[in-house]
Amino acid sequence: MNDFPLLTIITITYNAEQFLERTLKSVQAALNNVTKLQAVEYLIIDGKSSDNTLEIAKQFSFISNIVSEPDRGLYDAMNKGLTLAKGKYVWFLNAGDEIFKPDTLINLFEAFKLNADIYYSDAMLVRENGSEVGLRSKFTPHSLPVSLKWQDFALGMKVCHQAFIAKKSVAPPYDIANLSADIDWEIECLKKAKQVHLIEIPLCRYLVGGLSVKNHRRSLLDRFRVLRKHFGLLPSIYNHFRIFVRGAVFARTNGKYW
Repeated sequence: MNDFPLLTIITITYNAEQFLERTLKSVQAALNNVTKLQAVEYLIIDGKSSDNTLEIAKQFSFISNIVSEPDRGLYDAMNKGLTLAKGKYVWFLNAGDEIFKPDTLINLFEAFKLNADIYYSDAMLVRENGSEVGLRSKFTPHSLPVSLKWQDFALGMKVCHQAFIAKKSVAPPYDIANLSADIDWEIECLKKAKQVHLIEIPLCRYLVGGLSVKNHRRSLLDRFRVLRKHFGLLPSIYNHFRIFVRGAVFARTNGKYW
């Protein structure tokens, strides 16, 4: 493994035996199409799983490092991944998420020649059984901007976290006490970025669900805290009213999609 890989992919796991293999197989398929394998570092940061998560991971030889120890939650584990990452760029894929297609890394490395600070794309939403829901920009109220700016996050998470790749040099640590820390992290990255590039095709298949969905009320409160931090109190109150109205209209028009 090169001491300075171009890309570090980080997967956070905790008792993820049900979904981890699909993630690892998608990474393996993408790596098989990359001529310089040393350009990619792959890390698994595990929260001391008690199921077969680690046994599954050990079957895949491309994994650069597996760290398994107790942590203080998802974002604490992600901070560990950031600290360990040697790559110029960092990309988080959760257990159950997948690299979109086997040729995705080839296309991504071609885009890296632009030396942008951030690369982003749409995401394909998938259910637990692997079936596709559709593109996130079509099946949620979050349209995808052609030219992404941090101000686009006034109404919430504009880009799926797993479809957002940043230079490590612009990536701050996550706030481990906030369930919407991914929104804050993307905004902070964008504030530091000088060049942001849209990848026209999806980067990932995103498994619907996750921590914020399972803790919905707290996630909403934490999202408000993030938006208040970046946009101010009164604009955030107004924007959360807009978020509520937009979501209600979208749900009535499109129905429940997962």
